[in-house]
Amino acid sequence: MTKKGGAMADERPVSFGRWLLEFCLMLAAAFALAAGIRAFVVQPFVVPTGSMEPTIEIQDRIIANKFIYWFREPEVGDVVVLDDPTGEVDTLIKRVVAVGGQTVDLVDGQVVVDGIALEEPYTYGKLSEPMLVEMPYAVPDAMVWLMGDNRTNSADSRVFGAVPLEDIHGEAFWTFWPLDRFGALE
Repeated sequence: MTKKGGAMADERPVSFGRWLLEFCLMLAAAFALAAGIRAFVVQPFVVPTGSMEPTIEIQDRIIANKFIYWFREPEVGDVVVLDDPTGEVDTLIKRVVAVGGQTVDLVDGQVVVDGIALEEPYTYGKLSEPMLVEMPYAVPDAMVWLMGDNRTNSADSRVFGAVPLEDIHGEAFWTFWPLDRFGALE
């Protein structure tokens, strides 16, 4: 050991084996951290369909908050990510329109929940027509009724019925691609 600037310095070089071990451990820790964040905190998704247009466009990249529903259940108006109950695509993104205990009906193209017509500016006046599920529909407890904002082009709860809460992966809250659509979802 020699003295440099009043402090003792160890001049022994770090062995390649030790450097490689430290590098591998740091790499493994980074992958574990990234996997943990993706599994429990936030996850990116690619929007597979046009059912949420113009709120979310086909091929937009969004981020979903995966831990929010540990603290509360989905609420009316939330935009959620779920597995596709029909199996046509991997994931769907839909808006919560009603929750367990509420009754949904479609009257003259308008969504009516518990007898009150919803104000839905995000549909841009597109009518909501019945599809396969008989209306009015009483949403069972621990389930949600989901609809796409693009009501004329959305396979949603009108097709597959209410969805169990455990099938919801998280709340979509941010678009990160393309850059001209970067920002919070409403």
